[in-house]
Amino acid sequence: MSPEEESSEESSMTLMEHLTELRRRIVVSLIAIAVGAVACWIAYPWILDFLLEPYCRSLPEADRTATEVFGSGCQLYARNPFEPFSVRVSVAGYGGLIAAMPVLLWQLWRFVAPGLFSHEKRFAIAFMVSGVALFFAGAALAYWSIPRALEFLSALGGEDLVEWYAPNEYLGFVIKMILAFGIGFEFPIVLISLQVLGIVENESLRGVRRYAVVGIVALVAVITPSGDPFTLSVLSVPMYLFYELAILFGRIRDRRAEKKAESQ
Repeated sequence: MSPEEESSEESSMTLMEHLTELRRRIVVSLIAIAVGAVACWIAYPWILDFLLEPYCRSLPEADRTATEVFGSGCQLYARNPFEPFSVRVSVAGYGGLIAAMPVLLWQLWRFVAPGLFSHEKRFAIAFMVSGVALFFAGAALAYWSIPRALEFLSALGGEDLVEWYAPNEYLGFVIKMILAFGIGFEFPIVLISLQVLGIVENESLRGVRRYAVVGIVALVAVITPSGDPFTLSVLSVPMYLFYELAILFGRIRDRRAEKKAESQ
């Protein structure tokens, strides 16, 4: 049976059924985020230690303590009585969003799956696993790069400036870096999905290679909080490699389709 002859569940769904399904997926996603946020609220002390460590690593050895992550010169300074509470709420909220990412991706897939043909649904498991793995790989790269980005930014200011960060500004920087890198690492999934769905042709991706480099750098400059040269290079290079990987996937897929057509 050809793809044109295949029937999809979406074709038999009314607009109201679509809206009902969308609402159900959103509710499940919100519940997952809420559960993750509660868990992060409880685990806040350990999460804060984890998020503060890149700051401590960026400081000169003389400013660190030998036994603790939280030491003199390696603390965040609250500027008003309500800041500790707002910081804990932010950490719990963003942490819940990150923890719920596998559920969010699954709910997104479940919403769009009825509109796909059976040969397109075969990629479901691979896309889901790859999407989750790439997001956390990007988050890990962000965590690795944060101390180096802080050192780079600190060096630009000179030795007369001492870094005493406020909690909201520092943690906002770290969380935005993690989310930016995690989302950026979803780039190949998006490009491959567009090719599988027939929205973008592989030849089109090959034809705009030169512009893709500029576009990727511009996109990274927008989604990263600092936009410094170090961060731009750390994220732009893997994103361009992902672009080439998506092109390679499309070539292999097109060749297989040609061989299959010739054999019939």
